[in-house]
Amino acid sequence: MCGIAGWYDKNLDFREVGDILSEMSMTLQKRGPDSADAFIQDPIALLHRRLAVIDVENGIQPMSKRMGERQCTIVYNGELYNTSELREELRSRGCSFATKSDTEVVLTAYLYWGEYCVSKLNGIFAFAVWDEKEHRLFMARDRIGVKPFFFFRYESGLIFGSELKTLLKNPLVPKRVNEQGLSELFLIGPGRTLGQGVFEGIEELLPGEYALYDGESLIRKRYFKLIAHEHEDDIKHSIVNVRELLCDSIERQLVSDVPLFTFLSGGLDSSIISYVAAEHNKRKGLPPIDTYSVDYTDNNKYFQKSLFQPTPDSEFIHIMVNAIGSEHHSVTIDNYDLYKALTEAADARDLPGMVDVDSSLLLFCREIKKDFTVGLSGECADELFGGYPWYHNKDILFEDTFPWSHSLDIRRSVLKQGFLPHGEEYVRQRYLDTCSQTPKLKTDSKLEARMREMFSLNFHWFMQTLLDRKDRMSMYSGLEVRVPFCDYRIVDYAYNMPWKIKALGGREKGIVRAAFRGMLPDSIIDRKKSPYPKTHNPLYFELCANKVREIMNDSSSVLSEILDKRGVEAIIKNPDQISSPWYGQLMRAPQILAYIIQLDHWFRKYHVSISC
Repeated sequence: MCGIAGWYDKNLDFREVGDILSEMSMTLQKRGPDSADAFIQDPIALLHRRLAVIDVENGIQPMSKRMGERQCTIVYNGELYNTSELREELRSRGCSFATKSDTEVVLTAYLYWGEYCVSKLNGIFAFAVWDEKEHRLFMARDRIGVKPFFFFRYESGLIFGSELKTLLKNPLVPKRVNEQGLSELFLIGPGRTLGQGVFEGIEELLPGEYALYDGESLIRKRYFKLIAHEHEDDIKHSIVNVRELLCDSIERQLVSDVPLFTFLSGGLDSSIISYVAAEHNKRKGLPPIDTYSVDYTDNNKYFQKSLFQPTPDSEFIHIMVNAIGSEHHSVTIDNYDLYKALTEAADARDLPGMVDVDSSLLLFCREIKKDFTVGLSGECADELFGGYPWYHNKDILFEDTFPWSHSLDIRRSVLKQGFLPHGEEYVRQRYLDTCSQTPKLKTDSKLEARMREMFSLNFHWFMQTLLDRKDRMSMYSGLEVRVPFCDYRIVDYAYNMPWKIKALGGREKGIVRAAFRGMLPDSIIDRKKSPYPKTHNPLYFELCANKVREIMNDSSSVLSEILDKRGVEAIIKNPDQISSPWYGQLMRAPQILAYIIQLDHWFRKYHVSISC
């Protein structure tokens, strides 16, 4: 995994902007701590920061290659999971290779197939290719959107990068938000509309999209979307296919030239991945797989059972460790450190995020990085296979709004009256657009049609928030985390699976449970869904409350003009009165206060101006 950036401008002499290019590159140092290089050939500058995982010695970028009369140069961030098959196919067509790296395979695929190369790739990636003959920049992002790709267009050029901070180091990119950006921050955040970079003028390639830019026009094309078709497999074959697809995806993602670990929470998803990884190591005669879990100081003392978090993880982690014989490591995070890392987590994401869920993952990844560079995680199973409570509660399921943030009341309670007067319409339209663009079959029942909408909403919104979180927090520590459930073949299969099969036995992720019954312990298979652990220690709430009061009494904070002091104070004094989360399952009073802390830090750090 790496960090990439670039700048295309026909009117620019890049020798005159070397300092800017250096500053842009430095923003990516944490994503790529192993090496840095650049390709500069007017009208293009390509920047790369490398985290070496595959072909450590020869996979240096930017990488250039000639095929016939064509010379192309690539900067690539990601991992390709069908490298060997694609390399052999290209060899059979007369192509040759000088390295074992997947970077060269992607570059050769572009040289041979041009823009259609993306349909051949199975992996997580964001890359750009400078095509000298066509005098054109080709940019692409993986089908699911695991790897980021932001860009900014102006009259004579285009600037792109893996992260927002990279673009913001270029003086041509304004550090400004308009009404749309403010609506994203205060009414949708920590979610984000696909394609939106929040800062005015900054966009992102959509998942499954590529673009061509020649200095004048930008042509954008989708090469992957959700497509509705009949599910032809019965229950028995569906169980087999889910198991085979997941095992194949996990096995493919275990390929690495450096040691590898898995996250293990004792939940179904991470347990499946850890089990398959452990079996893989046994077959290959490798040492036992290393597994990692996270908890918080005194959480066993303060844990409170809830609908969304019914059981602590520790008991189930021990069951899985004993079952697979992993070398397990438990990381305990101090609550004060968790609080202090809120601002650093916002720096990593370049936006306010999922607060302590972000900061804990950042600290967790930093600890793991001491021993490992590559790991596998269970994100996205819940979105694809109906794991969340809102799939199973009929009152929530058919509520005509985002299920993880179905009311703006709590948000409005902390905003000054009259702020973002069109906010409700903005959020409503984002929801309606997603539902209206959801592909369906004429034969879908009312339930099946709504389940497709729920899949689409989760896929394009909630899942993207989690992928943002995983990428930014892990890469900020120079740690590559792969997500096997995000294989596009699994996405397509799950999207078209009838709900009675997907929720087999009336359970969340019922089909996945059935697929691994007999392989994992029954207690793991039958465990009720439990989300990423959060702290229950009252110290964390106290720290956040004190900081928020300080912010609200500081006239230099832009939030003093946006937030209603009485509304914020009401949350501090009556934290248990919040009827529904701000976002998702876990963002309640402590997390709302933490979000305010991140907002204040973000406005100050980036010197953000408001243009509405």
